[in-house]
Amino acid sequence: MTALAIKAFAPESVLLLGALVQFAISLGHERSRAARTAALLTAAAAIVTAALCLGQQAVLFDGAYRVDAFSQLLKLVFAGGLALVLLLSGQLPDIRGDVKPEYYLLVTLSVCGLAMLVSCIELITLVIALQLAAFPLYLLVPLRRERQGQRSQMESAVKYLMFGVTANGVMLFGMSYLFGLTGTTSLPELLRRLQPWSHSPLAIAGLAMTFGGLFYKLAVFPFHFWTPDVYQGASNETAGLIASLPKIGAVAVLVRFVSLASPDNDTIAHLLAILSAASMFYGNLIALVQKDLKRLLGFSGIAHAGYALLGFVALDQDGYAAALYYIVGHLFMVLACFVVACKVSADGANVSIADLAGLHRRSPLLALTLLVGVFALAGIPPFVGFMGKLSLLTAAFAKGHLTLVIIAVVNTAIAVYYYLGIVREACWGEAADQPPITLDWSARLLCFVLVAGTVLLGVAPARLLDMLSAAVAHLN
Repeated sequence: MTALAIKAFAPESVLLLGALVQFAISLGHERSRAARTAALLTAAAAIVTAALCLGQQAVLFDGAYRVDAFSQLLKLVFAGGLALVLLLSGQLPDIRGDVKPEYYLLVTLSVCGLAMLVSCIELITLVIALQLAAFPLYLLVPLRRERQGQRSQMESAVKYLMFGVTANGVMLFGMSYLFGLTGTTSLPELLRRLQPWSHSPLAIAGLAMTFGGLFYKLAVFPFHFWTPDVYQGASNETAGLIASLPKIGAVAVLVRFVSLASPDNDTIAHLLAILSAASMFYGNLIALVQKDLKRLLGFSGIAHAGYALLGFVALDQDGYAAALYYIVGHLFMVLACFVVACKVSADGANVSIADLAGLHRRSPLLALTLLVGVFALAGIPPFVGFMGKLSLLTAAFAKGHLTLVIIAVVNTAIAVYYYLGIVREACWGEAADQPPITLDWSARLLCFVLVAGTVLLGVAPARLLDMLSAAVAHLN
């Protein structure tokens, strides 16, 4: 590789090197502190490297891998997200001590797969990167410590794996249709050759099935069934990871595939609109009756996947940029809720909404973080959730999808009800003999970063939206 290519591949190299170091650490005993330190240093190095490589342009590995503004910007997001997830992890109270080093290794490998995923412009390498991002997550779920009479993590892991295998099979079947129509696995070439066939039933079926593997990652109806069970069965820290970073990767790759459809392809637009509406209604209506915080966030995540699809319905640059902006903002919103779940539960047990009672007295900083996260998820200004929904609704409305916009507004109103239930419990509920919650430096830093990110992306969205729009414009 030339010096330019080496520099262009630097963020991935840092993550791979960091994973190698963590693998060496995991070979010893009682090295969880060293493994966490190595993981945090890897995340910090990846952030610096990704920031320095933002302007890089290169095509690597015989045209299968493209480094451009789109991929480099998202690699910076993934590196920052890795740091947030590692800060969220803390002492991992619900992970067995003998596997904690492997936990940090698997997290780093998964994020490395996501970083590679956004640069893949060839179907085979894209599938490989997708599996590199997914398989560590399958292994993270069952690492949770067993409790007496409870092994829900095993059931969750099996469901996660089986649904993942099924979704991958559907995706590969769709890719075979696209390859059969075009005779190429290169996405830029596939885009050019698919245009004469873009309205044919085979092309539409191929694209729809290819979307399936990405809909699974994003938890879009009807590929959503794993979501609440996996959130509930996994440890709080693992659920926070699954709920955030993989969704950004799914949206990024979905942008590449949806752009294969012509802008006037009403069939694809209607399909996406139906899935969007179904995801919003299903997620929000079932979330209304949830008592477990992670299950509620699971069903809420299904609804937010439906909101993200609003941008894809537009089938244009503005819609794709809005979807990416919203899902990046979702990273801050959902992690703000999960950091509260992790810290309220001292031993790593699942948290019910009733357990949040009196949070404003037990830890004012956690209460503030929860309020910001919940209000942002509900779409209340001035937080990023409001601006994200506004951008998505504007993109969909500009293309004439008035009915879908009305459905999204109605669902936003439904969601406010159960989000305010969380706020009521945290701010007005009375904690009976519950001790104050002590936060270490990493938890405090994480709370400040999440609150600041949620607010800043909401009040000053123009810069990020412009960067995403420019990156999407030169995608193909």
